[in-house]
Amino acid sequence: MMRRRSLPAALMALTTGMAGASRAAPDDMEQARIERLLRYVETQKRATFVRNGKAYSGREAALFLRAKYAKMGEHVTTAAQFIEQIASRSSTTGEPYLVRLADGRTVA
Repeated sequence: MMRRRSLPAALMALTTGMAGASRAAPDDMEQARIERLLRYVETQKRATFVRNGKAYSGREAALFLRAKYAKMGEHVTTAAQFIEQIASRSSTTGEPYLVRLADGRTVA
């Protein structure tokens, strides 16, 4: 049986030891974690990022996520919140963002 992994869970694994305190803006450590996640997406050359049925490169996906974060991220104070509120689903349609891997598998 093929094991299916979710993108939010994979991104969450990259952000161990996250702070739980609520702040108006991420502290330096959390901001660095968010930036690492964005750079990771941006540098993926063998994956396609699917948003609302349309495919995008890693660079395009990262640009979009940066803009969405700038516009809607005022309550995001941790990398976990960034994943949950910004990087997991469309705020317009509610559809999950998907990643199409080089081997053809698609993960949410």
